[in-house]
Amino acid sequence: MAAGATSTNRSSKRPHPRGTGAPRPNAKAEKADKAAKAANAPKAEPRSERARPEKAQPRPEKARPRSGTIALIGRPNVGKSTLLNAMLGTRLAITSHHPQTTRDRIAGILTEGRTQFVFLDTPGLHKPKNRLGQRMNDLATGTAADADVVLFVVDIGPAAAAAAAAEVRPDDVEAVRAVPEGTPVILVVNKIDRIAEKQKLLEVLPTYSALRDFAAIVPISAKKRDGTKRLLKEIENLLPEGEHLYPEDELSDRPVRFFVGELVREQVLMRTRQEVPHGVAVTVDAFEEGKKLTRITISVHVAKESHKGIIIGQGGKMLAAVGTAARERAERLLGQKVHLDVRVKTTPGWFDDAARLVDLGYSNEDGKPKKKAPKAPSRTKQRGLPGDTRTNRSAE
Repeated sequence: MAAGATSTNRSSKRPHPRGTGAPRPNAKAEKADKAAKAANAPKAEPRSERARPEKAQPRPEKARPRSGTIALIGRPNVGKSTLLNAMLGTRLAITSHHPQTTRDRIAGILTEGRTQFVFLDTPGLHKPKNRLGQRMNDLATGTAADADVVLFVVDIGPAAAAAAAAEVRPDDVEAVRAVPEGTPVILVVNKIDRIAEKQKLLEVLPTYSALRDFAAIVPISAKKRDGTKRLLKEIENLLPEGEHLYPEDELSDRPVRFFVGELVREQVLMRTRQEVPHGVAVTVDAFEEGKKLTRITISVHVAKESHKGIIIGQGGKMLAAVGTAARERAERLLGQKVHLDVRVKTTPGWFDDAARLVDLGYSNEDGKPKKKAPKAPSRTKQRGLPGDTRTNRSAE
C-alpha cells in the first residue's frame, strides 16, 4: 500500500439508504410477513352483497289547497244562521226568534291553512204565501243545487227525542229533496243541548238516515258550539281540491252597507211581534264614508200604516232605541263614529209586488256567490265584524 494512503473497511455496514439508521429487512421475510397479513385480513364481500347507501327519502308533499261552497239548508228556525256564526267564530248573520229571519243568501268565508270554507246561509224552506216567500225558497234550492257540499240542518226537539218511534217532519222531507243526487250531504242535528237523555237521540237518528245516504251525521249544539270542530273536519274531507275563491282576509262577499241594513232590521225584529216583523224591509239610502265619520241613511219599510206607528213608538222612543243599538253595532263594524239616520216609510204590499221587491233589494239571485272577489274597502274583512270580535274556536 502506498505511503499516505488509507484503507477502507468493506465489511462495515452502510447506512440505510433512507437515512433512518434501520437495516433493510430480508426480502424473503418481508414477503412472508405480507402473506400472513393477507391471510388474516377479512374477505371482501361480493359486489352484490355489499351494503348500499340508503336512498334519500322523498319529502312529503304539501297538502294541496281545498276550497268550495257549503250550503246550509233546512226549514225555518232550525239554527242555520246560528250555525254559520258558530263556524266562523263571529256574528255575521242576524238571528231572532222569528221564523224566516234570513231572507238572502249570505256567504261566510273561513280560511284555515290551505283550506277555505265558503259557507252559504240560506232562507228556511217553507210553504210560501207571497212572492217574497217564493223567492226565498228559490234562493235556498238554487244555492243547494250549485254547492259543493250541503249541510242539511234539522232540529230534533225534546218531544221528538222522547218518542219511541219519532217520524220525520214533512217539511224536512221536502227540504232534503231539494238537494240534487250526487251532491254530498251531511245531516246536522242541531240543538242537542235541549235533549237531556242523549240515548233518545240515537233512537231518532235512524228515521232521518232513511231519507238519504248521508256522507256523515253530526249532532251539534250551534248555540254552545259543541260538535262544530268535528263538523268542520267532515266538511273538509268532502271539499274539492282547488285554489281559494277569495282572499284570506275576506269574511263575506257582501258589502259593509248590507250588514248595516241587517243590523237595523235585527233591532226591529227584536222589538216587534206578530205580523209586524214579516212586513218589514230595510234599504240603505245613503252611505258616505269619511276619515273620521260615516254618515248612513236607512229607511224601514212597513206594509201597513198602523205598523209605522208601532215601530216609531210613543214619542219616538221605539225608533230611537232601534237607531241607538244599530249605530253602536255599526261603529264596531266600521271602526269609527257613525251618524245613523233611520226613517220609517209605508210601502203597502211590497212583499207581493215583483217591482217593489227589486226596489227593496230582493232581486232574483241565482244563489251563486261571486268567486274571486277583489279586495276592496267596502267588503267585510275579518278585522271588521258585525258586532262581536272573532272568538277562539279551538276552545271547544
